[in-house]
Amino acid sequence: MTKQGWRADPLVWGTGSRIFEVFLEPTCPYSVRAFNKLDALLAEAGDGKITIKIRLQSQPWHLFSGVIVRCILAASTLEGGKDTAKAVMAAVAAHREEFEFAHHAGGPNMDVTPNDIIARLEGYSGVALKSAFAIFDLDREMKWHCKYARQNGIHVSPTFMIDGLVQADMSSGDDVSAWAARLLK
Repeated sequence: MTKQGWRADPLVWGTGSRIFEVFLEPTCPYSVRAFNKLDALLAEAGDGKITIKIRLQSQPWHLFSGVIVRCILAASTLEGGKDTAKAVMAAVAAHREEFEFAHHAGGPNMDVTPNDIIARLEGYSGVALKSAFAIFDLDREMKWHCKYARQNGIHVSPTFMIDGLVQADMSSGDDVSAWAARLLK
């Protein structure tokens, strides 16, 4: 019996030589703020001048983080690849509180199961995730994101890197124009 292969599409947009890596936890409000600026950044800086790479930074205090990160990576294996994954991330961003616990430890999500989260995310994104979520070795992709972040000394989100160097003074609160100016130096 042969296993059917799968491929997670890298979460990369643009073709420029300046590399902007953004480490995001999908339910973190600051990561959501950064995620929501990425399209505008690519438009302002020019997709031929910069490359944006989203790195998923699962964090245990966001209690459904692992499930949601796996859903995003599962979406990247489907038709549309990275754009399907981006649609799932956008659905999380638009309905963030429905995927998070109140004060990281309570609220209505205390009675929610991972299957409920997957179904909720399928409803908001319009992407059928359940089968892809169950890909046997999809965790290797999750582990890659985690290992890559740790190798670069990144432990929280959002964190920003330009050309492989962490930018500790960059923030999700910065204007898109400030990000673009920094990338185009």
